[in-house]
This record gives sequence, structure tokens and C-alpha cells, in this order.
Amino acid sequence: MNADIALPRGYSLNEYRIESTLGIGGFGLTYLATDANLNLKVAIKEYLPGELALRCDDQSVRSKSASTLETFNWGRTRFLEESRTLASFRHPNIVRVMRFFEANQTAYMVMEFVDGQALGEWLPARRPLTEQALKALALPVLDGLEVIHGAGFLHRDIKPGNIFMRNEGGPVLLDFGSARVTSANTEMTAIVSPGYAPLEQYHTNGHQGPWSDLYALGAVLYWVVTGTKPVEATARARNDPLPPAAQIGDHSRYSLNVLKAIDWALTPSEEARPQSVAELRKALRGAAPVSDAAQATIFVPVQGMPGAATPASAVPHANQTGAASAPAFDAETLRKLTAALAAHVGPIAGTVVKAAAKKTTTLSQLVEKIAAEIADEKARAAFVKAHLPEEKSAPTGAPAVSSRSQPAHTDSVPLRFDAASLAKAETELAKYIGAVARVVVRRAAAKARDEAELYLLLADQIEDKEQKKAFVRKAMSVSGRE
Repeated sequence: MNADIALPRGYSLNEYRIESTLGIGGFGLTYLATDANLNLKVAIKEYLPGELALRCDDQSVRSKSASTLETFNWGRTRFLEESRTLASFRHPNIVRVMRFFEANQTAYMVMEFVDGQALGEWLPARRPLTEQALKALALPVLDGLEVIHGAGFLHRDIKPGNIFMRNEGGPVLLDFGSARVTSANTEMTAIVSPGYAPLEQYHTNGHQGPWSDLYALGAVLYWVVTGTKPVEATARARNDPLPPAAQIGDHSRYSLNVLKAIDWALTPSEEARPQSVAELRKALRGAAPVSDAAQATIFVPVQGMPGAATPASAVPHANQTGAASAPAFDAETLRKLTAALAAHVGPIAGTVVKAAAKKTTTLSQLVEKIAAEIADEKARAAFVKAHLPEEKSAPTGAPAVSSRSQPAHTDSVPLRFDAASLAKAETELAKYIGAVARVVVRRAAAKARDEAELYLLLADQIEDKEQKKAFVRKAMSVSGRE
């Protein structure tokens, strides 16, 4: 579907005047319009499923063929029925549906126009959020979802682009074009926003329920606290590569209960996730994560176990050889290293330390890996000396690692990228995702084969489509393709 099928600017639709096109999706278009009677801005959703219908010269919408007519008419009826239900919602965190009607052989839904920014645009300048700010985002969205689920509906497309932050404060759930009634044995159209949609939404007969929306919200929160969009659900079904938030989240900023609650919502198997808003809300607030307080174990996904989950306390600690072992570092050691590193890299220090702790087994390895994040050579050497004096040798049987015997960039900055290239990439990405760009760039650099591929990997972290295109153009320019 493209912009050519949109109603033109100035077009009169009953008492509404079309001003511009706000968005185009698989089920239709959304316009910014003015209510001529009230002189009020509104958003209008038009039912126009691109696979089934087309725009005619008189601006009416018609089924593409006789074979799709029945499906098109059924969808239009459902659109109106769902508009009627959504119009009954009165909640500050759900966009208000003001009216619905038929015209141009199709259906329209009139909603309040939310003056603000999509979460993907609002967040970068405010990263990293405090835990209080994270909860101020998550809990109101959960309150809105509870109303939707209570009415027997699912949103089915929760993502940063569909959570708006009002200019006067507070999140609002937008875009109910994918919303559907939940009922037993009901086939639902597959709705997929990669990274945010759970596996059951990839096929029409997937077992969808409130837990499906909770997975999507968990994915949004994971992106907020780590700076990285979750791996697509289809890639997590067998050997799950997604590192849990409880392992890579900044523990100096977020409590373990909150990080584990995010992981619980992101469990690949729908049966192991929180089944209701109440359960996830309780977990985010630090209470028992399930309704039965006796079952207080929070579950997170485990690599190699399709559809399985295990208590967070049983998640293996991966050392450098890939073997599982008990965590090698006590909390006080990690706290001191985080505080010292923060003087050099800022608030992302907690994320850096936790990520390094996952990949190392001795203090010497940990200190060297963390020190590699410090750009200044003298400051890097001082950091190593302060936290790994010569007399503090590695444990018996473990090889000693020192700043003299191992280059500072080993395991952190791939040799194929020089410091200037990485610094430039960090600067560019930080314009979109803030301070966590440093960590994201270094992770991507470990995978990329050249600078162009590095920029393409980084572009995946940018939510806004136009901003992502601009960043991809940067990737093309550094590779000499433009």
C-alpha cells in the first residue's frame, strides 16, 4: 500500500477536512483531519486493507475482485463493531474513539488527536530512564491494557511507535487497527512487528490472549532498559540468543525484580508468561510475580530449550568457553567496578560491567575487558592498576592477564575497526538512542564484517522509519555505494 491511495488534502469527509496522512498500514490509513464544526484536530482511521481493496477515481473503496468481496465486507463489519466497542472505553491511557461511520463504500473511525511524540522519538533524549520513570511508563500502559482485555479485546500491535507520550505527560496506547476480540477457536489474522510480536502472532491459529500483548509490552520495556530491540520471536523458538534483561540490565539503575519481570513477560512459551495484566503489574511493583504467592519464582527463557523456561536463579553463567558455571563475581566487586567505570563512560557503566561479567571467569579478565571501554590510554592503564594490582594475581590455575600482556582492545574492539570509525558510529547512533549507543556499537562491531554492515546492524535499533532510512543511507555512503 502506498501514499497514492490516500485521500487528498482538503478532501471533505462529512464534517471533517483531511489535512495530511499520518500513517499507512496493512489494514488501512490514518489521517490528520480538522472537525469543521468544532475546529478541533482529530485522527481518522480508514478501513482499506491493501490485499483486498483499492481506491477508485471517485475516492470510494472497492473490493479488488469478486473473490475478495466477501472477506472485504466481513472485515468492514468487524471494523465497525470494534469501533463501537472501542468508543465505549474511557481511560486516560487509551486513545479515545469519538465516532465511527460509513462513507465511500468503506468505514471510518474518528479518534482524538494526541499531541506528543511516539515513544521511539521521545525516549532517546531522555535515556537512560530511572526505574521510577520506567514504571511511570509501564504501569499506566498496563492499566489501559487491563481495560481493553476486560472488554474481551487484544491490542496485538504494541510497539514504541504505538505508544505516544503526551506533551503534558503520560503514555497513551494508539492504533487499534489490529485489535481483535478474543474468543475460543477464533482464527486471527497474523500481525507481526518483528522484535515485539510473540511467536503465536506469526500464524492465524496461534494461541493468542492477554499474554500476547504482555510479551509485546515486555519487548518495549526490554528495548527501553537495554537500548536493544529483542531478537525476533521466530529466532527464539529453539536456541534462544536473547540475553535476559536480568543479566545485561543496569543493576545500579534497575532492581532485579523489575528486570526479571521484563524477562518473564518475554518468555517465548505463552504458557510460561504472565497470563494477566495483574500478574505482570505485581511483578513490576516487586511483589510475587504470580497470583499464588507460594509460586514466587520468576521465569526467564533458557537457550536450547524450545518453549521451556527455568527459574532465573538457575540460568547458567556463560564463561568464555561457553561452559556453564556459577557466577564468578560478588555484587560488591561489580558495584565498585561500575562506580569507577562510570567516571569514564557515564551511566552505561552498569550495562558494560554486567555484559563483561557474563563473558569472563576471573577478575583479571573482567578488569581488562571493562578497561577496554575507556578511550584514553593513560586512564585505561590507571583503571587496571587500581583494580588489578600486580600482587593480586589470578586464582591458581587461571592465566594471569595484564594490560602489558594483552592489548586493551582485545575482545571488545575488533581489529577490523579503528577507534575513529567506532567513535564516529557511536556519535551518529547516539543522535537516535542516546548514551547506550556506545554499548550497542561495540556489540554490533563484534558481528560486522565491514563498516557498511556495522551501520546496517545499528540501523535496526532505530524505531522511526524515516530516521532509520537516513541512517541506512549513511551505511551506503561509508561503503562507497553512493
